Amino acid sequence: MKDAYAEVNGQRLHYVTEGTGPLLLFLHGFPEFWYAWKAQLAEFGRDHQAVALDMRGTNLSSKPAEIEQYQMQHRVEDIRALAAHLGYEKFTLVGHDWGGAAAWVFAAAYPALVEKLIIINSPHPAIFGRELNTNPAQQQASQYMNFLSSPQAEQLLAADNYALLRERFLGEHLWNDIFSEADRQAYLAAWAQPGSLTGGLNLYRVPRASQARAEGQTAPGNPPRERRTWIVQVPTLVIWGEQDTALLTGNLNGLEQFVPNLTIKRIPDGSHWVIHEQPTLVNTYIREFLTA
Repeated sequence: MKDAYAEVNGQRLHYVTEGTGPLLLFLHGFPEFWYAWKAQLAEFGRDHQAVALDMRGTNLSSKPAEIEQYQMQHRVEDIRALAAHLGYEKFTLVGHDWGGAAAWVFAAAYPALVEKLIIINSPHPAIFGRELNTNPAQQQASQYMNFLSSPQAEQLLAADNYALLRERFLGEHLWNDIFSEADRQAYLAAWAQPGSLTGGLNLYRVPRASQARAEGQTAPGNPPRERRTWIVQVPTLVIWGEQDTALLTGNLNGLEQFVPNLTIKRIPDGSHWVIHEQPTLVNTYIREFLTA
């Protein structure tokens, strides 16, 4: 695996690449970084150019100070610009958690650039909006977002050698039983990068900043965000660990209304971190989808 950097969209994006062939681009969520995909890079680098990037604000990539720089349109443009930098006009996009959110939006905005879309435990924006509005269980499961968007989140997450990140957000089982010592040290080093925690947490602060603008509290004159249709026409695979306690399985209900060409693979004993818990099964599902 090779480290590289791309100066694109006004940012310096760090990424790791393995192999040659069609582009398979992996997008991580919070509180992760490119390393989350190391098992996939090893597998798919055999016959693809498998690339996992540090999303803006994370690890070795640029970390803009302004919360507005973490709005989804900027993250989507990072993806488009990086693919162009790598020399690809069409590619397969894989996303988990916040990376999956960016992948959903990218596929809706740039369908001509996406060969196939693969989503792992990340809800479609329209479905998630519905669940937050109508499903009390999902409303309760999403309460952690209030903490992550709070001003004191960095200090509390970093305390006691990142104990909250290790034990609550990743979970003790993943940290102690599945991660190797090398994995643990890699995550601790990434979280300790100056500004990296704030960059990740700004993803949760963007909606509040947008609401404040809409109410005229800050940055008057900014135009409202564009409305999107959210129809994803590209062939899409959704892999879902059903034991996810933050993003519930109700996010799969009615998904075919927005994704006509849809395959869903449920993993009953998988959690939100199924890519770490069952990497071989996840890779098998991805491989089957790519070769179908």
